[in-house]
Amino acid sequence: MPPPTLFDLFEVDFDRVIVQRETIYERFLRQRHEFMLLDGICHHDRERGRVVSFCQVRPDAWWVRGHVPGRPLMPGVLMLEAAAQTANVSVALDDPQASADRGFVGFGGVEECKFRDAVVPPSTMYILCTTLENRPRRFTCKTQGLVEGRVVFEATISGMAMK
Repeated sequence: MPPPTLFDLFEVDFDRVIVQRETIYERFLRQRHEFMLLDGICHHDRERGRVVSFCQVRPDAWWVRGHVPGRPLMPGVLMLEAAAQTANVSVALDDPQASADRGFVGFGGVEECKFRDAVVPPSTMYILCTTLENRPRRFTCKTQGLVEGRVVFEATISGMAMK
């Protein structure tokens, strides 16, 4: 039996982009080049600490040629990186001042991780994120990746301020 989604998907307008890719990487994240994995944010609920991002999984992505030739599978570490980026943007959107005071935030850890299905190009992966804890130097978020309504991974992501 598939796991339930973190929150009701009827709350999300998947066709609406509220934060564009350019804004994500100009204002919130320092990743560049191949590691600019997020294509936008389509949902933000500050009161409940929820964000939904999306990632277009393209047939011409840099990893396709070498990660299982003839049957490209998105690497799990890239799914987790996209989830970590989403978590970072989520806490920044929830509390912009605290995020600015925190400075650079690095990937702090992953727990309770399960990969449940393959992600193959072309597809769109949506990343659901709910903030569990947001302290001055550390945050923790529950995340799930969805493709065509199926949960493809789930993990608890933490980030920490790095001076």
